[in-house]
Amino acid sequence: MSAPGARPAGAQDEAGAAQAVRQMFDSIAPNYDRLNHVLSASVDRLWWWQTARRFKAILARPDAAVLDICCGTGHMTRALLRGRPKGSRPIIAADFAREMLARGERQFGAAPTGPSDSAEPYAIPIEADALHLPLRPESHDLIVSAFGFRNLVNYEAGLREFHRVLKPGGQLGILDFSEPGGLVGAGYRVYFRRVLPAVARIIGGKEGAYRYLPASVGNFPPPEEMLALMRAVGYVNCHWQPYTFGIAGLYTGARAASGAS
Repeated sequence: MSAPGARPAGAQDEAGAAQAVRQMFDSIAPNYDRLNHVLSASVDRLWWWQTARRFKAILARPDAAVLDICCGTGHMTRALLRGRPKGSRPIIAADFAREMLARGERQFGAAPTGPSDSAEPYAIPIEADALHLPLRPESHDLIVSAFGFRNLVNYEAGLREFHRVLKPGGQLGILDFSEPGGLVGAGYRVYFRRVLPAVARIIGGKEGAYRYLPASVGNFPPPEEMLALMRAVGYVNCHWQPYTFGIAGLYTGARAASGAS
C-alpha cells in the first residue's frame, strides 16, 4: 500500500519536503503555542489529556520505555509525564525541528541530582527524525505522536519505523486532525481554510505555515484508510477514537505479541 506523506508547496521529493517542514516549524516556534491555543480555543489541551489517559496503564509502570515522537513544544510530553510515578524511567521526547524542541525543554522536567527512586518524572529531549530513529529495535513499550505524524513525508515509512522500535505487545498512539463530515465539517473547513490563516497572520505573521496546515489535513488519509495502512504494516487491534465531533482523533494499535498468529 502506497502512503506518501506531507508535501509542502514547492517540494519536489521527500528530502525537499522534509527540509521544508523542518524550516517551517523552526520559523513558527516562537509563536506556535500561543497561536494553537487561540485558534483551537485551548481544546487542544483536552485532547492531550485524553490521549495520555488512554495509556495510563502503561504510563503507571515505572520501567515502561515511552517515546513522544514529533514532540514539538512538549505539551503531549507533559501530559504523559503526569501519568508517570516517581522514580520512573524518563520519557524520550524527540523532534527534528531544533527550535521547537528547544522551547519544549521547559515542559520536560529536570533529571534527578540525588536518589532516582523518589525523583519526579522527567523527559530527555533528543533531536531525531521520526523516519530514522536512533533507537534499538524492540526497545519501547509505548510510542505517542501528537499532531506531528501528519507532517511526515512518508506515512508508511513512519509506521514501519515505529513498528521496528516497539516491543512485541507495545502500543502506538497517533493523535491528529481529521476532516469531519456533515454540517460540522462544512463549518470546520471554512474556518480552517479562510479564518485560521488570517488570524495566524495577525498574531504570528506566519500565514504561510497556517495555509499549509489545512492543506496537510486535507491530504491526510481519512480514518478508514489510515487504519488499513496500520494493519498492512503489521499493527493489530487498530482503532480510531474521534475527539470533538471528529475534528481530531486518536489512532491506536499495537505490535503483535511474540508468538501471536
